[in-house]
Order: sequence, then C-alpha cells, then structure tokens
Amino acid sequence: MDYSNYLNRKIQSVKPSGIRKFFDIANEMDDVISLSIGEPDFQTPWHIRDEGIRSLEKGKTWYSPNRGFSDLLVEISKYYDRRFGLTYHPSTQVLVTVGGSEAIDLTFRALLNPGDEVIIPQPSFVCYGPLTTMADGVPVPLCTKAEDNFRLKADDLRAAITENTKLLVLPFPNNPTGAIMERDDLEEIAKVVIEHDLIVLSDEIYSELTYGKRNHVSIASIDGMYERTVVINGFSKSYAMTGWRLGYAMGPVEIIEQMTKLHQYGIMSAPTTAQYAAIEALRNGDRDIRRMRDEYDMRRRLVVDSFNEMGLSCFEPLGAFYCFPCIKSTGLTSEEFCTRLIMEKHVAVVPGNAFGEVGEGFVRVSYSYSLKHLKIALARIRDFLEELKNGSKG
Repeated sequence: MDYSNYLNRKIQSVKPSGIRKFFDIANEMDDVISLSIGEPDFQTPWHIRDEGIRSLEKGKTWYSPNRGFSDLLVEISKYYDRRFGLTYHPSTQVLVTVGGSEAIDLTFRALLNPGDEVIIPQPSFVCYGPLTTMADGVPVPLCTKAEDNFRLKADDLRAAITENTKLLVLPFPNNPTGAIMERDDLEEIAKVVIEHDLIVLSDEIYSELTYGKRNHVSIASIDGMYERTVVINGFSKSYAMTGWRLGYAMGPVEIIEQMTKLHQYGIMSAPTTAQYAAIEALRNGDRDIRRMRDEYDMRRRLVVDSFNEMGLSCFEPLGAFYCFPCIKSTGLTSEEFCTRLIMEKHVAVVPGNAFGEVGEGFVRVSYSYSLKHLKIALARIRDFLEELKNGSKG
C-alpha cells in the first residue's frame, strides 16, 4: 500500500536526526567506543533515586496537576532565584514538561503563526529547525564562526532579521560546540532583540556545566529581557537524569498559559515518579552537580589537549560536555571522517554537519564518558590520523 498520500507532507519533509545514525551503527558492532551521544555516564545520585523509589513504594502513582506538582514548581522557582537571580511565580510562570525537548516544542507551537521566522544560530542541537517547521514556522539558520569561539554576534543577528522574524533561539551553553555567551555578549544581543521586538527561546539545559570562573548568565536577567524570554531547562544533564524525562519552561504568564494548554491536551502531565525525584534533586543536589562538573572539567582538558596535540585544532569549550575539533586538515568530509573512523577504528563520533551546514569540516565528540573509554578512544583516533597521514586504510 502506498501511504505517501496519507502521510503529512510537512512531517515527511523533515530529515531524521543525524546524531542517531552513528549511534545506531555503533550498537550493531563489537568493541565500539561511542562518543556520539550526549548522555552522562554517571548514574542518577542515590538520594534522588531513593526518592523516586519511595514514591512508588507509597503508591504515589497518580496524575500530577497539568503544570506539575506544586512542590516541584516552588523548588524550580527557588533554584533559578538562587542560582541565576531570576524570580518566576511557581503557579503561573513555570510549567513542568516531559524533558526539555517538549518545552522547546511547546514554545514554538504557542508562539508561531504560519510564515513566522525563527533565527537559529548554528551549529546547534538538531531539534530546533524541525520543530520550527512542524509548528508552521520558517527556520533561518545563522552561522556562528570558529574565530568567534562560536558565539552569536550582535551584528550577524541584526543582518539576519527580516519583517517576518519573531523568535530567536539562544542555545547556550551550546551543543555541539561547547561555546558559551557571557554577560557582555548577551547585553549586545539584548539590544538587537529589543530594537526589533523579538522573543527569545533560551535553551539553558547545560547551564550548570560551565568551567573556570565563568558561571552561566541567562539572557532573561539582562535589562528588558525578562518579559521577552522563555527559559528552557531540565534535569537530564546536570543531575544525570536523562531517562527520567523531565524538563521545564519559565516565562511570561501569557506565554506559559498557552504552552500549558498544548501540554494539557497533548501530554496531560509529566511522569509522577520523576517529579518526586526532581524535588529531591533541587533541594539537595547541589553537591552532586559540583562533583560531576569537576569530573567533566578534567575530561574536557584531556580531550581538548589531545586533539590539539594530534593536529586537529580545537577551540576551548567552556560549557556543556562536548568539543568540536576541526578535521579539515585530513582532507575528508565530516561524514567520511566519521564513517571511516567507526569502520576502521571502532570509535563513533558525530559529523559536524548534523548540526547545520556550517558544521562541515568538524566533528562532535562527547566527553561525558569515563576516562578509561576516552583514553582508549583518543588512542584509536591518533592511530587513525597516523594511518591517514601515511596513506594507509589500516
């Protein structure tokens, strides 16, 4: 039966995620070390797991309110006030979602009308463009540059704006590059946003994973931006809770109300067990964040230094748990490099162009894996580069 006339043409036009391709290949091979997926190798801390288990033992398996349990909404509000100096009213400005990805989807669908343009700095996570398309918007890629440390520049943003521009995605700390935006950068971006009357979706899922003395700054804290920003965050990265599927959105009452309607009809409510665990994470998880961040920082330095020593130039990522080495010197495309690396050396990384065309000539490497695996993978990559240099396929 030919289903092409039955399926939604807009959905058919969306390409599958480029991240999963090499992850799936790796799963079908033996002795593969995968540095392809951005998943912490840490287990969810025991005190957080215990709270989820305890809720099940007590039979707390009912639906939560649509927005999430009131205790969780309060703790999210307290957390953002404590960590980033932003105050959101728990009962009207916070919405708990099934992962940060649902919150991003809801933001687009609540704000976009057909033809509205969304500026998406790239390289960036793969979901923004497809979700914009699914919400009847028009994704407008905006290239960031390695020489700018992949930060969004105000002049580039201004040049990309048209009369149809409604929304700017601000994906920092960035996946795949590890780039961050500092307060000075955000203040310049805010001037352009206010000047052109835009809304910002600030994806801050990696907000706790910044290194050195640079703490994350939310653009919502910049003068004039609180009322123009929807902040997206979650528990997957900072608390190693990827499988619990819990995120949240915060923003102006009027926007959160519309997002809540979409969530209400499409999802109903986020998982109950995960919400009880998240309450514990926010109340008592700061030490866990510091411990994991320190470990990531050590891995970060190892991986970046190793790539630079191999001759693959790699700028210093100051956020998230990815590095983005340039592989142009090998003469291979990103796809060719990743395909040969996994087939010849059984190491999986992701082509940079999976995150936008500007990512061609780079690969994304996740260092959210153990030091043991990272060292083995780096040794295999070094061998691969030596064999390329000597004209051998190994």
